[in-house]
Amino acid sequence: MKFTDRLLEKTLPIWRQNHSHPFVQGIGDGTLDPDKFRFYMVQDYLYLIDYAKLFAIGAVKADDLETMGKFATLLDGTLNKEMALHRSYALRFGISEQELENAKPSPIVLAYTHYMLHVCQNGTVAEVMAALLPCAWSYWEIGKELNAIPGAADHSLYGDWIQMYSSDEFKELAGWCIDLMNKSAEGKPEHELLKLEEIFLNTTRYEYMFWDMANTKQMWPGVEMINAIV
Repeated sequence: MKFTDRLLEKTLPIWRQNHSHPFVQGIGDGTLDPDKFRFYMVQDYLYLIDYAKLFAIGAVKADDLETMGKFATLLDGTLNKEMALHRSYALRFGISEQELENAKPSPIVLAYTHYMLHVCQNGTVAEVMAALLPCAWSYWEIGKELNAIPGAADHSLYGDWIQMYSSDEFKELAGWCIDLMNKSAEGKPEHELLKLEEIFLNTTRYEYMFWDMANTKQMWPGVEMINAIV
């Protein structure tokens, strides 16, 4: 059994909850409230800023040029392709670049990204992969599942999102991350594998919390009162 098979088996209940979340299903059937997706786009943009840093950390910790180069490619792709697509796509929802750049993260985004950065800065390449893999892997699988819904990829608001995450390019990214996770786990003692499992499980849980946050447009409690005081 590959290590990623073990990870998926361990986290399958929460993994399936991510895929069946009402926000995700609303993208697929086109019933999602556009205002909720607008909120998601802003928060996901902020998330990607820190997510890109994980690839930079991976490049620093890699011990061969090929892996360093791939991390650098993924960093470039996230910063200059995926985020650029987010900016152009956001315009459909009336989100300007200025709004994106001035936006503040929700508590879930802040907790999620800080957890990943902490793990990656203090860990090995294997721990970097365990932290970032749930996002890349689950988005690819979600993209594939939603793309299989007749007409979903042609939806005027959500079709491009589905096309992006079901694309061959994103499949290649997710596949490389899966392969490196397996390679990085080879030969490790059981106590280290259990630590990798815990990291993967935690970031998979954060993925669910991210969808839930977007569905409820959750920000800090009492934010209106705080803003009024400021």
